[in-house]
Amino acid sequence: MTPFTFLTAGRVVFGRGVSDQVAGIVSGFGARVLLVRGRSVPFADSLVRALEASGAQVTPVSCTAEPDVRMVSRGLEAGRGAACNVVVSVGGGAVIDLGKAIAALLPGGGQVLDHLEGVGGGAPLMQNPLPFVAVPTTSGTGAEVTRNAVIAVPEAGRKVSLRDDRMLPDVAVIDPALTDGSPRSVTLSAGLDAVTQVIEPLLCNRHNPVTDALCRAAIPQGLQALAVLEQREDRDARDAMAFCSLAGGLALANAGLGAVHGLAGVLGGRLGAPHGLICGRLLGPVLVANRDEMQKSGADVARFDEVQAMFAGAFHLQGDVFAQIQPMLDRWGVARLGAWVRDDTDLSAIADEAETASSMKANPCGLSRDTLVSIMRDAI
Repeated sequence: MTPFTFLTAGRVVFGRGVSDQVAGIVSGFGARVLLVRGRSVPFADSLVRALEASGAQVTPVSCTAEPDVRMVSRGLEAGRGAACNVVVSVGGGAVIDLGKAIAALLPGGGQVLDHLEGVGGGAPLMQNPLPFVAVPTTSGTGAEVTRNAVIAVPEAGRKVSLRDDRMLPDVAVIDPALTDGSPRSVTLSAGLDAVTQVIEPLLCNRHNPVTDALCRAAIPQGLQALAVLEQREDRDARDAMAFCSLAGGLALANAGLGAVHGLAGVLGGRLGAPHGLICGRLLGPVLVANRDEMQKSGADVARFDEVQAMFAGAFHLQGDVFAQIQPMLDRWGVARLGAWVRDDTDLSAIADEAETASSMKANPCGLSRDTLVSIMRDAI
């Protein structure tokens, strides 16, 4: 058996109603709280009241889009001004990534570009991050149990990671009730990201027995939940999707991803399209391309057969199931990437850049530039 390691948040608290524990958990780390929150999350308001009632001082930071360098810098300024000693994020993956980055950089006194991979200094963290508590309100990225924060650098047209094992949250509190009633577009975009993040680790070249077990349990649950939530609100489906998202974060942090995320990181930086939507639109053509390439080389495709059977069962599909993912998303009204592509978008340059992405290194096989361009055209 190939040796492996497994890292995750210091503590994971999962289940309906567990968000009642957040104020007590945060207060246990400190009384000067930096709260990173999204546009409109009622739970964040109640958390502020609970924290203030316990005597804490709360400094809010808003995350209104996927975090970029300027947003992180503003958060660092707010946190340093209030001498915050604990950070909590309440929101989607972007909110959690912003909080994770701020918690990591506050103690060191530096700036985000000093530490970013590729476009910055890439310097390691010099001090341990502040205590960080993650409370997701969408089921998508699994950021509550990963060790990196994705930060956009608009000047470079890229999204890159701030990454360190110490950035894993101290506590991740996953309450599926916080996702109840999410808009359909948000549910589908986040859900497509969640299922992609349990499919790619199962197929990637770095999988291990622990991540395999998580993915094999989560893929059918996530796909079946997505099929239900595409049609209607459902409490059980929300619970299953929250587990799928959590499992995806655990799996990607300890195995790897693949060409979907290798391309998505570059496309997101260039186009500005929602990350989950990009992943959903790339998933079908990447599965087809990977399977075909592996069959040509005589490699074992048993894992692809497993995933295909899971899709067939969840969505009642027959034949070449992977090829039917795109038209299924068309029927759901999920936008194609053509809505964000400009006349000057160079798909060949995007393919070249994606080939160097860390996610691409875990793809189960090599894909040529022409194949990567073809995948993107299929998503457009």
